Amino acid sequence: MEVFFGFGFLILFIVAALCGVALRVRLHEDHLSQGNMDALRLVTGLLVTFAALVLSLQLSTGKQAFDAANKDRSLYAARLARLDQCLRNFGTEMEPARLMLRQYTAAVIGSTWTSEPAPAIDGMPDIGKIAASGEDQGLKALMNEVGLLVDGLAPEDALHVNMAARCRSDFTLVQESRWAVIEDASGVARGSFSSIVSFWLALVFFSFGLQIPRRMLGAVVLATGVVAVASVMFVIIDLRIPYGGMFGITSSAMRDALADMNR
Repeated sequence: MEVFFGFGFLILFIVAALCGVALRVRLHEDHLSQGNMDALRLVTGLLVTFAALVLSLQLSTGKQAFDAANKDRSLYAARLARLDQCLRNFGTEMEPARLMLRQYTAAVIGSTWTSEPAPAIDGMPDIGKIAASGEDQGLKALMNEVGLLVDGLAPEDALHVNMAARCRSDFTLVQESRWAVIEDASGVARGSFSSIVSFWLALVFFSFGLQIPRRMLGAVVLATGVVAVASVMFVIIDLRIPYGGMFGITSSAMRDALADMNR
């Protein structure tokens, strides 16, 4: 989807620039006087300043949100592996909980990174029925079952008392990370804001088309500017979709956690 947005921005800016060039050809020389062109450059400079500030802010904000989502996913994977290790240390009676945890992790991997081969764990939920975004009720129920088994730990000695407390603490951290990842996966929807910025940039390129001389070098410079700005808009949109697009978060952390659980 973000690729279509990128091409959409590119086409919009090209059309705006060509409209400016076409209008320049049709205008009488009186409209292209030095005074009029200076006024046009002044307004264009104002729009360019606004657009540059907004683009830099949006790019910085998008990168920070993407980095936070990537960090949350890595932390989530680490906490899942840590909980599994705690259950493993507690004893064989926690094998059912460990199996559910592996089923949950495999289902999350398969439903989040649908273009990659899904891991196979016996009894795992059907990936095709898992919600694409937000909280899935099947995964929620599976994690809740793990929590009930963790709450039901019955330690027989001081060592297992401490281990049970640590497992409950680890499960709480897993739940916190789980909600952080769910919120991150929803992305940031700011379509109307991007539309306004695109309108500003279209006006800028329309103005450039009015001002640029009808020479090959001028056309090359204008085309370079169009491609550069359209690519910036594409990056901003792409960063708002943390689990898709060119810069999407990889599944390596979750797959490493599942591999650790299967040992």
